[in-house]
Amino acid sequence: MNFRTGLLFAFFALMLGGCATTPQSPLGLAQDSFSQRGGKVGVAMTPLPKIDTQFPGAGCLLCLAAASVANSSLTAHTQTLPSEGLPELKESLAQLIRQKGVEVFVIEDDIELNSLPDFGAKGLNLASKDFTSLRDKYRIDKLLLINVYGLGMVRTYSAYFPTSDPKAMFSALGYLVDLSSNRYEWYQPVTVLKAAEGAWDEPPKYPGLTNAYFQALESGKDDLLRPFTN
Repeated sequence: MNFRTGLLFAFFALMLGGCATTPQSPLGLAQDSFSQRGGKVGVAMTPLPKIDTQFPGAGCLLCLAAASVANSSLTAHTQTLPSEGLPELKESLAQLIRQKGVEVFVIEDDIELNSLPDFGAKGLNLASKDFTSLRDKYRIDKLLLINVYGLGMVRTYSAYFPTSDPKAMFSALGYLVDLSSNRYEWYQPVTVLKAAEGAWDEPPKYPGLTNAYFQALESGKDDLLRPFTN
């Protein structure tokens, strides 16, 4: 994580922390969510994030600068890691849904959440973003969206001081939205943290953390696919 990106991350974390909105609770996938009467399902992803390091707890500007310098070698290596298999995740999901006898359309475009307006109504299991315009755009009735928003390594800090060894990280949200009501039919947060087996501080290739990264990536993908295998 470069210094400027880190400052922006800290700023937006503080801003979001001050919001009074109630977070959406996890919502299991109902067995009838993919009945043939439910119509066509579009499967899409948001743009993948930059694979990077994060240092939560290094809150002040100098703290974040110190953490960035202390972990510069790890950051340089982390940024070379691939998002192995993630772009193909939506096709894997589409295949699982097709096996249920449902018509599926794989949306090639990335869904930019920031480009969507906020939904006017608030209520139980209503999406905060308004996805309803995608119904006509892609000729679909439901949207299955995977939002991977954190990928790389995370190391916690208390001001200037690390409070943990680095861990591999995969963070995502998966949700199914009924586009006639903008209501969630499935909502699943996924966070995987994986420590290195044995020593982690082995620059420049960090084999222990690199292996942990690929394990976290596979675990995260499995967690998102599992609800659709039943």
